[in-house]
Amino acid sequence: MKVDPRISEIAERVTAREGIELVHLEMTSGRNPILRVYIDKPGGVTVDDCAHISERISLILDVEDPIPGEYMLEVSSPGLNRGLYKESDYERFAGLPSHFKLLEAINGQKNFHGKLIGLDREGETAAILEEENGNRHHLPLAKIIKAYVEIEP
Repeated sequence: MKVDPRISEIAERVTAREGIELVHLEMTSGRNPILRVYIDKPGGVTVDDCAHISERISLILDVEDPIPGEYMLEVSSPGLNRGLYKESDYERFAGLPSHFKLLEAINGQKNFHGKLIGLDREGETAAILEEENGNRHHLPLAKIIKAYVEIEP
């Protein structure tokens, strides 16, 4: 389910004010929708960070009321398998092991795993992935339905 731009703006405003990165927002559909807010900061976020951001976002959502009916708000870190959502993520996490799932197959393959090299911006913007055997793949961002890196401790 697409997140209402008003909700995105509220989350951006709150996280920016608190010096926290808004990583991603998602909203589930159904009778009891869930608004998930993923946040991060250098060194990682704490439970207290999540609770603080949750309180701030919740207060504004209650006043501005952009979500009809009841919903649940969850605020958390992106976790060790951090999703790649923005172009800057593909550059920031270059060099890390990554997984990609594509909407359409490329040479008969929809799932890819390897080291994220970065972005190719010539023509259609694509993630560059190198498999263990040295094969490189250019995966168009428009065809990626899920991408994440494995942050190693």
